[in-house]
Amino acid sequence: MFKIVKREEMAGATVILNEIEAPKIAAKAKPGQFVIIKANETGERIPLTISDIDKDKGTITIIYMVVGKSTALFKTLQVGDAYQDVIGPLGKPTHIEKVGTVVCVGGGTGIAVLYPITRGFKKAGNKVISIIGARNKDLLILEDKMRAVSDELHVCTDDGSYGRKGFVTDALKDVLKSSPVHMAVAIGPVPMMKFVSVVTREFNVKTLVSLNPIMIDGTGMCGGCRVTVDGKTQFACVDGPEFDGHQVDFDGLIKRLRAYEEDERKAYDEFCRIRAAQ
Repeated sequence: MFKIVKREEMAGATVILNEIEAPKIAAKAKPGQFVIIKANETGERIPLTISDIDKDKGTITIIYMVVGKSTALFKTLQVGDAYQDVIGPLGKPTHIEKVGTVVCVGGGTGIAVLYPITRGFKKAGNKVISIIGARNKDLLILEDKMRAVSDELHVCTDDGSYGRKGFVTDALKDVLKSSPVHMAVAIGPVPMMKFVSVVTREFNVKTLVSLNPIMIDGTGMCGGCRVTVDGKTQFACVDGPEFDGHQVDFDGLIKRLRAYEEDERKAYDEFCRIRAAQ
């Protein structure tokens, strides 16, 4: 069992932070890697990228948005409760080195995944320009933490309720026009990563994206997380989760993510109905 030692509701209680006791995982985990979590014996296996690691305390932190039955079940867990299974660290860690100027672009809960990567690039001696965005001010997370590990931070909201009005790609274009950039990292909703990659391709800037396809075992055996990269089939769990954004078939990924939308909606509605009746 993996006990929750800290719980925080963020972004209007739709985004939840859990710090979890997992000393063996914390000892080995690196930025960019993920864990697969299961709440109980009958629960679904959910992959979540690690958003922070405390090796001294033996804890890892995950941040997730409540979007379906399993994440709604996760939200019911409080400090002192435990997840039945936490497996990891899985996937390849981010390759971090000194390259010059790195632009880190995050949207929604992708900012949680981006944070340790941004910190790593800054620690490696790079100039780090970060761009984070959300639909509105209430949904923005980790602004202070991102500011602390960035040389520059640009904040965008779709509705203009905070920071710059518009999309992260608008701010990204301005940054790329104003100074040389040697690398970009983009993590967030798939459409956001797709269009960030479109923008950076115009400026010939290498771009890493972190993909979140349907995943089951996390060890490369089931094939559920397959994605097409440079015309070849790759498995996000063992070949990724990070890939060259200029080579990813984002349209194919979006179709696979939508494959079970109807079933997921029904399961979530049924879970909410049962909870409300209790």
